[in-house]
Amino acid sequence: MSALLEVKAVTKRFGGLTANHNISFDVTDNEILSVIGPNGAGKSTLFKMISSFLPTTSGEVVFKGERISNLKPHIVARKGVVRTFQEATIFKSMTVRESVVVAQHLRAKASLAGYFWGSKTAHADVDAFGDYADELIGFLSMSAIADELASNLPQGHLRALGIALGLATDPVVLLLDEPFAGMNHDETMSMVNLVKKVRDDRGVTVLLVEHDMPAVMTISDRIVVLNFGEMIAEGTPTEIQNNERVIEAYLGSADDEIGA
Repeated sequence: MSALLEVKAVTKRFGGLTANHNISFDVTDNEILSVIGPNGAGKSTLFKMISSFLPTTSGEVVFKGERISNLKPHIVARKGVVRTFQEATIFKSMTVRESVVVAQHLRAKASLAGYFWGSKTAHADVDAFGDYADELIGFLSMSAIADELASNLPQGHLRALGIALGLATDPVVLLLDEPFAGMNHDETMSMVNLVKKVRDDRGVTVLLVEHDMPAVMTISDRIVVLNFGEMIAEGTPTEIQNNERVIEAYLGSADDEIGA
């Protein structure tokens, strides 16, 4: 199967510090790929380069055959590679629905002047954004909290809102930054099912960084493992669970923590 997203020999240096060194892997259409590793392994830096929030020092990121590394982040997002963030309450004073509406302006057809003067195109955008917000909120089973302020949401709903904001941009590839952080087991499993639903029902390819090993082993088609800025393993959850280098460098031992 041909690659949808290609990370090709990507390296990132900050002065004398090498955060990522010569990392290469592919992401295929409609899969869920997780990037794991201990703190300081370079996961966040890699995510920032894939979404073009950071330029590469060398190497490149290719999406649908086109180089997207070192472009402006909003251009990469418009092409279909969209990153969510751990902090989902970007619009703290807005409701869930209002937040999802605002997130869609990346796809606006009207100009800024059109919005200011209330052009027909701007009105059409607003109507379409509202309709799509309602669709997404229903899809994510958030209709009951559509009018709740984002700042009042519990952790699980905040993470779901973050996914809603990402989906509002119509992504092809959705990059999730620790989507299960701070959740209890039941909340985590609910979010795992939600991410799978996004992939299965909406055809979105998912790339995620996560520390929760049971969740990673449950949700992933494939896993990439980083350690000290280098990629040390790639494979299925079963292969990663049984990889001696991964066990030694990151997981410590093949125990219940990784579902072995």
